Amino acid sequence: MFKVGDIVVYPAHGVAEVESVEDREISGSHLPFFILKILDTQMTVMVPVANVKNVGIRELVDSKGIEDVMDILRQRSVHVDNQTWNRRYREYMEKIKSGSAFEIAEVLRDLNILKRGKELSFGERKMYDTARNLLVNEISISRNINKKEAEIMILSALGKIEAVAS
Repeated sequence: MFKVGDIVVYPAHGVAEVESVEDREISGSHLPFFILKILDTQMTVMVPVANVKNVGIRELVDSKGIEDVMDILRQRSVHVDNQTWNRRYREYMEKIKSGSAFEIAEVLRDLNILKRGKELSFGERKMYDTARNLLVNEISISRNINKKEAEIMILSALGKIEAVAS
């Protein structure tokens, strides 16, 4: 279980810090809650300790996980379903809400592939930005690098920029 000061991922919101664990009275029962501060937006979220697994709160992706994310982003021979945009939008939103870095990477990769063939709708562009930002934030904190470096890693894996020689 998580403790105060831990950095976690809260699905669809991103990286958060466990600020405290507090007892709150709900319907006459005292329940422990994690108080999370979403690092990107400074929003505070209360999550019942008993619901952590159901909500999908997880640890940051590790180095092996980051490499797996980069491998997903590098895939080019993926068939992107040409279903209606609203069905695709719902499917991608479910992946983002899952909180899985791997599913978020799939959304970013698929939208990047789609973008090469046609202009994305407003909703798809917004989802592309959301997926990119979620990955940038998680990778930058997990690797202890700045957001620009994380973004360069992601864009390079997507084939949008050439890898910068170190």
